[in-house]
Amino acid sequence: MDFLLTEEQGLLKDSIRKFAQKEIQPYVRDCDDRGEWPAEFTRKLADMGLLGIIIPPEFEGAGYSNVDYVIILEELSKVDPSVGLVVAAHNSLCSNHINLFGSEEQKKKYLPRLATGETLGAWALTEAAAGSDAAAMKTRAVKKGDGWVMNGSKMFITNGSLAEIQVIMAITDPEQGRKGISTFIVEKGMPGFKVGKKEDKLGVRAADTSELVFEDLELPEESLLGEEGQGYRQAMAVLDGGRVSIAGFSLGIAAGALDASLQYAKEREQFGQPIANFQAIQWMLADGYTELDAARLLTFRAAFLEDQGKRIPKESAMAKLFASELAVKASSVAVQIHGGYGFIKEYPVEKLYRDSKLATLGEGTSEIQRWIIAQQVLKS
Repeated sequence: MDFLLTEEQGLLKDSIRKFAQKEIQPYVRDCDDRGEWPAEFTRKLADMGLLGIIIPPEFEGAGYSNVDYVIILEELSKVDPSVGLVVAAHNSLCSNHINLFGSEEQKKKYLPRLATGETLGAWALTEAAAGSDAAAMKTRAVKKGDGWVMNGSKMFITNGSLAEIQVIMAITDPEQGRKGISTFIVEKGMPGFKVGKKEDKLGVRAADTSELVFEDLELPEESLLGEEGQGYRQAMAVLDGGRVSIAGFSLGIAAGALDASLQYAKEREQFGQPIANFQAIQWMLADGYTELDAARLLTFRAAFLEDQGKRIPKESAMAKLFASELAVKASSVAVQIHGGYGFIKEYPVEKLYRDSKLATLGEGTSEIQRWIIAQQVLKS
């Protein structure tokens, strides 16, 4: 068992840190204020190979491991969690779903476009009445001739208004419950497919979050991703990896908040000395960095097992639960250490505090993670 990063991983970590600080950090505040994703970010990420992180090289991807992927997400999310979230949704959900379950023809058609940054990708499971209970979805796809007709809507879809390639789950056989859900690849511009409301959010504001609407959307037979009726099973497998990515995203938020607090505590003076000299501050930092290391170990373990081809429902849920709740706790502690300055936009912890809450909601709430862990423990 090796707890050290390889030399290549150390270089990767350093290169992503420098990239994020140079190419993303100067624009973070403006993008957050406007709630907009700059097209320039997509190009820059693609040039770094960050839109095809775990896609095989034969489909123009970088072919990185899942451990490498966690390293990348932490460094991006330290600087701007919005960027980490966009990268996670594009890679772990949309692209990875096609990579895992698509036909060879679908992979050749879509993965190079996603990996090279020709377009961002989106993945649509959530609906107004189907959040934690994903099987309660109402979006329908009905067989018609050699294809399908889809009606319904999705909400809270990351990259929703930007992505030209979307992976959509819909009911194809209502009598079969979750076994009657199938997956389709939908392309922007198809008649009957439109983007609805773009959400104005508390945090990760630069990451696009939009509603998708399907009105008599006609899809060809080849748009079916995998076998009919396998959509729910596919989605749960994809979410195992997706939770590891959100854990990596959470690590970045926690690390960014703690690092900013450490620097501030050394510089801020009260009662004639740096506040870092006070035991109350030291214990906050000690607890925070200890928990950050624990979250990293959980996340790297899940990513490592995923690289070995193992199913990781328990491990990914544990990593996501612990890391996401740490992100909220660490950013809250960071605001506390900064005092009144922690509420001011001039300081990065204000934004990290707002961004952190999404980590405990996206790709399964903390309550759902605890349920998954309990079920796995009870079965073992």
